[in-house]
Amino acid sequence: MAVEFCLLHTISAQVDGREVDLGHLRQRQVLAALLVDANRPVSVERLIDRLWGERPPQRAATTLYSYLSRLRRVIEPLGASISRHPHGYVCEVDPRTVDLHRFRDLVVRARSAEDDTHAARLLTEALRLWPSDAPAEPDTPWFNALRDTLEGERLGAELDLNDLLLRQGRESELLAPLRLRAREHPLDERIAAQLMLALHRQGRTPQALEVYRDITRLLDAELGLAPSPSLRRLHQDLLMGAPLPGTDGPAGAPGDSLPGSGPGTGSGSASGSASGEGPGPSPVVAPEVARLPVPRQLPPPPPVFTGRGRAMAELDRLLEPPSAHGGTVPIAGIGGSGGIGKTCLALHWAHQRLEEFPEGQLYLNLRGFEPSGTPTTVASALRDLLDSLGAPEGSVPTGLNAQVGLYRSLIQGRRILVILDNARDTEQVLPLLPGSPTCVVIVTSRHHLAGLVTTHGARLLTLGPLSTADAASLLTRRLGRERLRKEPTAAAGLLQLCGGLPLAISIIAARAAVHPTFPLRALIRDLHGAGGALDTLDAGDDSADLRAVFASSYGALSEPARRLFPLLGLHAGPDIGLAAAAALAGAAPHEVSRALTELVRSHLVTAHWPNRYTMHDLLSAYAAELAAADPASRSAFERLVDHYLHTAHAADRLLSPHGEPIALAPALPGAAPVRPADHQGALAWFAAERAVLTSLVAQARHTELHAKTWQLAAVLPTFLARRGLWDELTATQYAGLEAATALADRSYQARAHRELGNSCCETGRFDEAHAHLEQALTLYQELGDTVGQAHTHLNLGWLWERRGDQQRGLEHDLLALDRFEAADHETGRARALNAAGWDHAQLGKYEEAADFCREALALQQHLGDRRGEANTWDSLGYALQHLGDHRQAADCFLRSLHLNEELGHQYNQAETLEHLGDTHEAGGDTAAARAAWRRAADLLHAIGHNDADLDRLRTKLQNPS
Repeated sequence: MAVEFCLLHTISAQVDGREVDLGHLRQRQVLAALLVDANRPVSVERLIDRLWGERPPQRAATTLYSYLSRLRRVIEPLGASISRHPHGYVCEVDPRTVDLHRFRDLVVRARSAEDDTHAARLLTEALRLWPSDAPAEPDTPWFNALRDTLEGERLGAELDLNDLLLRQGRESELLAPLRLRAREHPLDERIAAQLMLALHRQGRTPQALEVYRDITRLLDAELGLAPSPSLRRLHQDLLMGAPLPGTDGPAGAPGDSLPGSGPGTGSGSASGSASGEGPGPSPVVAPEVARLPVPRQLPPPPPVFTGRGRAMAELDRLLEPPSAHGGTVPIAGIGGSGGIGKTCLALHWAHQRLEEFPEGQLYLNLRGFEPSGTPTTVASALRDLLDSLGAPEGSVPTGLNAQVGLYRSLIQGRRILVILDNARDTEQVLPLLPGSPTCVVIVTSRHHLAGLVTTHGARLLTLGPLSTADAASLLTRRLGRERLRKEPTAAAGLLQLCGGLPLAISIIAARAAVHPTFPLRALIRDLHGAGGALDTLDAGDDSADLRAVFASSYGALSEPARRLFPLLGLHAGPDIGLAAAAALAGAAPHEVSRALTELVRSHLVTAHWPNRYTMHDLLSAYAAELAAADPASRSAFERLVDHYLHTAHAADRLLSPHGEPIALAPALPGAAPVRPADHQGALAWFAAERAVLTSLVAQARHTELHAKTWQLAAVLPTFLARRGLWDELTATQYAGLEAATALADRSYQARAHRELGNSCCETGRFDEAHAHLEQALTLYQELGDTVGQAHTHLNLGWLWERRGDQQRGLEHDLLALDRFEAADHETGRARALNAAGWDHAQLGKYEEAADFCREALALQQHLGDRRGEANTWDSLGYALQHLGDHRQAADCFLRSLHLNEELGHQYNQAETLEHLGDTHEAGGDTAAARAAWRRAADLLHAIGHNDADLDRLRTKLQNPS
């Protein structure tokens, strides 16, 4: 008897080719909902969700039971069964009789086959299981998602087969179906690459190049993305006539896979540039991916862990093959109250399964429940992830959607674990999810993340208090069996006070461990007397007296540690360094280090990195409440602000030695600011303290330290702009503007408006930029600040150039030059000379342009302004090129390029490379021109610059003169 259950088209069952009556549609959908997870339990709640979504009938469970009862009678004669399970219902069936599981098995076997011919035969057999025209079943959210997932798997298998056929030289039979797929999936780079290669092989290279132009325009318009590096390489190879995949060697030769090809790559991704997991025919990983760093960001595992066996088993299901998850990203959400052990569970599991993630582990604390009430923004979280994945400085696009795309491109196809800890809600998490099923995601939150289930099929685990046995085991492992055996009643009393909360048990155990001879019954007396001081502290679990636990441990500290602990609650950042902690305490770092070590031993503070410390948010809330009751806290906070302000000021001067410094009063005694040693040290300090600094600006404003607020805001733009952190720059400048307004400080109001204008200009908000810059100019004029006016005119000149009006740009740059000269401001004068020279060149006045640039260059070399010199060499080269002096022009561009490479300004490098290519072309060296243009285009792609500059380069590469 040949039995087949069909899910790839209308839900049905057949015996020897004859259809079996499974009942009406809803009943058949129950069977499908079980067969997708064949031989695995599916909970009643999940079945109801799959059948009815958010609108189940009033008696959904009763209706479901009746469907299950009828289905049992129908399928048992077919060799299948439905049985009750502690976690739901299980349909026990031979997977080979279910077309979906047979399809997935064939695809997995094909991707692990060593022989192309055998792999192609398996894929062909898998694709034959699909009907040519499958009628759609009536919609429910889950079935809609399942249909999309299955269609994605089908397309992925089809494209795998296309790769094999292309390697076998059978492109002629692929042209028609590839054209159809390209129309259906216009953003799929893998389809585009296959169609380009097939067209080229058929002698239709111009049409292949048109395919590339079409998808490039669409990716830019729809997603704000550039084509993947591998697709760009294929395009460049077509332009240059270089050897292409499968054309210059035997079929199946190593390394002949197409861009975006390889087992498990799938389809529908905008990047499509990295192969999936597992062996397969000629697997390829794009060189750009292979060079990326391997992030190892997991904090240390909990030193003692017990219980949570069922939760660990649920997390292990994340490691099942991608087919078990329907080709989607495996996600687990761990929920529960504060102190219940969500993070400990995630880290314990992650460290136990490190070998499963050879390409790295990302960890991000989203600070969803910080006492400050300010969770990590999506923009800040994305930037941290991009930095961790090796996105080079200056390469990150400005738009949030483009940053999401870059993040998902960098992580595509890599076996990476992503832990998003302490999330506020689903909206905070969604942009941070990878798009590749090779990744695994764990999210922890005190809130129920039901949205992750609806949108991404996440598994939700809700942790409750430890069982009595597990809680006793945790306490025993920390204090030893013998000590608890001597005082069983006291031990039971301690556990009752802790209410099964691991955080409370750990703190109590740490307190007892510090005093090994201290009777446990005396500790209970202390706990009973220590509660009540923190009425607002809430762990979300009434059975645990955290107030008493925290207060008792705090009271047992030495005097230095007891003084320091409340002060740590004043710090709003995600963590604190030793130097900043010393500033809080107003003590020497070596003294504070000893106090921090004691706090770590007491489990009140965590050392998550050498000389950097963090606190659980409940402990931070406790510390903040203690600090609020201490009049000395205000002076401690002001020392902390001075520490960061003076250190940031010194670092900013290293990054921008020719900028306009602000004047600071001497740092408060005990603030002990640090001075970075050099340019790289300044960058490293800003990178480590960035989140702290942006939080501190808001905190200083909230505490009405108005002068410190605007001063902090004033020392951040150089670093934030260099990193492209425009959202953070805007937020800090608005805070500074409010503080300056409160002080009626028009000078800094003007400076803040100027910085806001620059930020708006760089992010394409030209009208807002103009309004801010005009306001800045008005304020500087009222103040009689000639230098401020000059800088603002330079900013307006750049704004008008961005808007395409070179003449108005020149007018503002000449006004800037006039004012810098009046103020005898040499650095500004040199930059205004260069800006005017560039404007003249854009207007076709090349002799005048060269004169302006030569004057600027001499001044910048005298001043040692290397950044300004780099810009001016480029402007001079541009003018000389158009005057016909190609040799001197090329020399200027090379000087500019060398300086910009040292300074790390990638956009300027790309601009100079384009100009160098133009000079080579004008001098008749087309090959050198195209090489320079290609380098420029690659740099613009890398930094997400997808505007007219890139279109111009594409045109030059496609139509060389």
